[in-house]
Amino acid sequence: MADFKYEIVKTIAVLSESTKGWTKEFNVISWNGRDPKYDLRDWAPNHERMGRGVTLSNEEADKLKEVLNDQVTPELTPAGTLKE
Repeated sequence: MADFKYEIVKTIAVLSESTKGWTKEFNVISWNGRDPKYDLRDWAPNHERMGRGVTLSNEEADKLKEVLNDQVTPELTPAGTLKE
């Protein structure tokens, strides 16, 4: 596996924690010295390992925020359906 570097520039939120101590986190991360991006993924305790995740540019994060604000409601909709 190729070596890569990352720096967690800012921890925005820890969304959940598993019984084994892994956390699902929303962070701002710089990968390989590049400009920081939003990142959502699972992390082992002390950030020693990571799971697969999603990295988002500012534009992608803005679009996701728009979709979440429109679609996520206190009442759950049936699985697989979108709010009208």
